[in-house]
Amino acid sequence: MTTSGREDRLRLAIPSDGELHEPTLRFLGACGVPVERSSARRYTAHLGGVPGVLVLFQRTTDIALKVEEGTADLGIVGLDRFLEVHREGGPAAVLLHDLGYGRCDLVVAVPDAWVDVTSTADLADLAWEFRERGRTLRIATKYPRLAQQFLIQRGVTYFTIVPSSGTLEVAPVVGFADLIVDISSSGTTLRENRLKPLSDGVILSSQACLIGNLVRLKEDPQRLALARVLLERMEAHLRAQEYYQVTANLQGESAEAVAAHVLRRREVAGVQGPTIAPVFSADGRGWYAVTVLVPKQSLLEAVEHLRRMGGNGITVVQSAYFFQETCQAYQRLLQALEAL
Repeated sequence: MTTSGREDRLRLAIPSDGELHEPTLRFLGACGVPVERSSARRYTAHLGGVPGVLVLFQRTTDIALKVEEGTADLGIVGLDRFLEVHREGGPAAVLLHDLGYGRCDLVVAVPDAWVDVTSTADLADLAWEFRERGRTLRIATKYPRLAQQFLIQRGVTYFTIVPSSGTLEVAPVVGFADLIVDISSSGTTLRENRLKPLSDGVILSSQACLIGNLVRLKEDPQRLALARVLLERMEAHLRAQEYYQVTANLQGESAEAVAAHVLRRREVAGVQGPTIAPVFSADGRGWYAVTVLVPKQSLLEAVEHLRRMGGNGITVVQSAYFFQETCQAYQRLLQALEAL
């Protein structure tokens, strides 16, 4: 039960540690659903503003499996971990692909000393050489499934996966593997351990994503309704990050005349068009406040457009949410539920 006495109908698993822990807490707070945890030692919490959601702190490596088996209804996890453990045809699916943080690549990296090995084709040749010498190429990784699929697709067929946890970068130096498949954000750790990624060795570009158990969501309308609340908040917050709200004061004969001027540059005239309101100035002249919502990359272009029309007092605001007529993520979820 929640502190308000309402039954918890939706269980959301989030990372209890690792690189996704703090960013996930910040992300949920920015979406207006902050995690309210009574103690740092407790492994459950609730979401502010959304009664009925129980937050489960789980190890990052366990979250995808928890959602897959139905212990949790939703989960925030790296796309790499989800694809590694996801069962084809299973109940778990990605509901929001990119939450805007946790970006990294899953790469094949070999020792710097292998000067003649720069691509997967070179690696395939080396695997053959190893085989002719009675050896097997050993690959240390936490992602045996993704690594095996990727390498076989590129003709690297003679190798042994060495399932590993913890720090992999030392594996070639220590000697329990010849190369590694692991995540890399900047490449610094690889370089410092004298490893280099293959030129075509990016298996996957990953980021934090929201996953859900479709069967669990379909069987309980209240659970589905709570999932919709979270999807609406997250999608609107993420969309808002791509736009600025620009407001300027413009003089004109009428609101219609001002709108016509602004709409001459349709690409910076707002998503639907400008919002125009009269300004009751002391001089009694015809002033109007013009507000447009523009993509971030078009900000200066929009400002210059308003300046050329005599605009002044231009202000720019980052909106917290940008809701459209429907929540696209929720609509996709409904379609997936109908297909079950």
